[in-house]
Amino acid sequence: MLYKNIHIGKYIKEMVENKNISLERICNFLGKDEDFVENVYESQSIDSDILLRWSKLLEFDFFRLYSSHLILYAPPSAVNKSEKKSETTPQFRKNIYTQEIKDFILSRIESGEMTQADVIKEYSIPKSTLHRWIQKKR
Repeated sequence: MLYKNIHIGKYIKEMVENKNISLERICNFLGKDEDFVENVYESQSIDSDILLRWSKLLEFDFFRLYSSHLILYAPPSAVNKSEKKSETTPQFRKNIYTQEIKDFILSRIESGEMTQADVIKEYSIPKSTLHRWIQKKR
């Protein structure tokens, strides 16, 4: 699964088809009509409340797609040492890698699509972390 360009409607439709959930059940659960459901399938993004309901219906965390995108594609933070960190602003930590992220990166290396150096450069993953993942996979 590619996390760079997320078309959430496509992923939702795919999950509905995989789970064989009827349109009637979806409409009843969401409290919406068939046109709304079709519009969701075509939408690249949807409201977070609606996405939460889809996640519950399909028993899948669609928000994880966005978290994975942040882990892989968020630019490394350029923290100025002289600046004081805000205690009230939440800090995003890039060092939380899910198993899906690890599998995604390792599959790109194994397929020859990327080298280890490419992965380290593009995703800002520490060299030691990447080597640890490779060792555990063997």
